[in-house]
Amino acid sequence: MIRTASYPSLEARVCFITGGGSGIGASIVEHLCAQRARVAFVDIDRSASEALVKTIAERGHPAPTFVPCDLRDIPALQSAIAEVRTRLGSIRVLVNNAAHDERHTIERVTPEYWDDRFAVNLRHQFFAAQAVAPGMAAGGGGSIINFGSTSWLVGQGGMPAYLSAKAAVAGLTRALARDLGPMNIRVNSIVPGWIMTERQIKLWLTPEGEQELLRRQCLKRKLLPEDVARVVLFFASDDSAACTSQSYIVDGGWV
Repeated sequence: MIRTASYPSLEARVCFITGGGSGIGASIVEHLCAQRARVAFVDIDRSASEALVKTIAERGHPAPTFVPCDLRDIPALQSAIAEVRTRLGSIRVLVNNAAHDERHTIERVTPEYWDDRFAVNLRHQFFAAQAVAPGMAAGGGGSIINFGSTSWLVGQGGMPAYLSAKAAVAGLTRALARDLGPMNIRVNSIVPGWIMTERQIKLWLTPEGEQELLRRQCLKRKLLPEDVARVVLFFASDDSAACTSQSYIVDGGWV
């Protein structure tokens, strides 16, 4: 049995997660609730999100607040953040998790599709940070955690718009860390490798892919959403108070 850390500084801290209804995002929500943080999340999938809220409440942990939102709609995202601030208080932790790694060929990409992929995978990270920064500054600081991907680091093919957006997360993280640092707002990115979410297993985990995973990773096991969520806890907590402008890779040693 794995015994993991507790973070007292997260108790009652208001945390906002994008794409929290399933996959890595759901694990992040679960782990923050287990730390007794005050958690809110947005997602486009209402049924999965409502089921997650019910599951967490049944475990005896503080139930998270779910606000339906399509993150491509920036005014809707800003409204959701304002609603959470009114209901729970000033947001001290922002986890920009939401993304979608839809495969696409170069020939298929149109200007409209390119813009949509950046809206899904990058644009909302900036505007969420913009919306929470004043409250964090007024409260003495906070932690913003952006999600990247190792896909661009390893030069994965088959989805150039996605890789371009995820590569840009590194630049956005460093830019925000520099500008928000004087307000004691830390900005880091977590860079997951191939994490075995239900979607990844269903769509992409072929026998050949599993063989490559075991060959390329230093750790010879499948990585799970909780492997990433536990790193989020560290960067959300005061234990990482001196850490900012960093990109932390969680990939089992593939890169």
